[in-house]
Amino acid sequence: MLSQTPAVIHAQPSESEQGARAAHEPLLVSIVINNYNYGHFLADAIESALSQSYAPTEVIVVDDGSTDHSREVIANYGDRIIPLLKENGGQASAFSAGFQKSHGQIIMFLDSDDMLLPNTAGAVVTAFEAAPGLSKVQFRLEIVDAAGHPTGSYTPPKKIPMPSGDLRRHTLLFPDDICSPPTSGNAFAASTLQQILPMPETHISKTGADLYLINLAPLYGSVVSLPIVGGRYRAHSQNHDYSTQINMDHLRRMIRRTASNHQFIVQHARQLGLPVVSDSAEILSVTYLASRLASLRIDPASHPLKEDTSTRLVWLGVKEASRRFDLPRHTRLLFMIWFVAAAVGPPRMTKWLFETAFFPEQGGGVHQLIHRLAR
Repeated sequence: MLSQTPAVIHAQPSESEQGARAAHEPLLVSIVINNYNYGHFLADAIESALSQSYAPTEVIVVDDGSTDHSREVIANYGDRIIPLLKENGGQASAFSAGFQKSHGQIIMFLDSDDMLLPNTAGAVVTAFEAAPGLSKVQFRLEIVDAAGHPTGSYTPPKKIPMPSGDLRRHTLLFPDDICSPPTSGNAFAASTLQQILPMPETHISKTGADLYLINLAPLYGSVVSLPIVGGRYRAHSQNHDYSTQINMDHLRRMIRRTASNHQFIVQHARQLGLPVVSDSAEILSVTYLASRLASLRIDPASHPLKEDTSTRLVWLGVKEASRRFDLPRHTRLLFMIWFVAAAVGPPRMTKWLFETAFFPEQGGGVHQLIHRLAR
């Protein structure tokens, strides 16, 4: 069991220091826009950052070696933004470079194809000021199409609750099952990012670096989920991390990326003196194991983890479902049934089960599916 007293982080300001600072000067919010060849979307992202009703803010635009007209768009804003033009190194390097350039106590990473709503920075600051010591504040995003028109969907879906509070135990046991928004729906304490950046680029792909931050931030302080829609998430053909149906290449990348992030969770937990799984075990989750089972059943020849078998994944899935202390007993049982059904049916059934459970646009998301079955 984790103790109720958070581990001491030397770079984290004390509550009295934070309170004194808040009483004398407003918190600076740094909005870091990371961009690579999204010049046709970039102006919308920059305008949304510059249009925040809260002040003070600074807008840093990191261009990761774009070959389109992105840098012309950036130049048009002059000294209204802080440009950072670098060679292509991937999203992980863009995050790290943008944070190094920032001056704020709160950092918001905004993907250049997304947008913030005008009052979002203010809502984030209010949350940080109300609870000193937070590591992260998160909020939902409205999904829009390439032209910016609402699709009627949200990420995460509105019917799936996002947790708040001390999520260290959740992170150590089932990090991938914690409901969190993608990059643009998160705001981090700079003191937290000081502990986890720069990001180890060699282990993280060109995209999806937000998972590293989302996985590690709860180890360094509590999380608050705001009951607001704070931005717009653009779904378009170039967005490789958004889909309404299974994409096997993306699924395999996610499996590899998740395995790497689990190693970082263990590393940071040990540095903080938090209890972790033994050296002979690994961090698992229902979502991670379901992804591995789907990959193995649908396309076994290309599955990235050669030691996996359906029998082993079902056993691990049942075991992990039983450890979900955040769910009622009947819901854990339904997760167990899902693993058995996904393993014994034909591959097309596994595909349908996975898409229905894990793609909100198809079946309402796994939590909604389980909720319907439980009634």
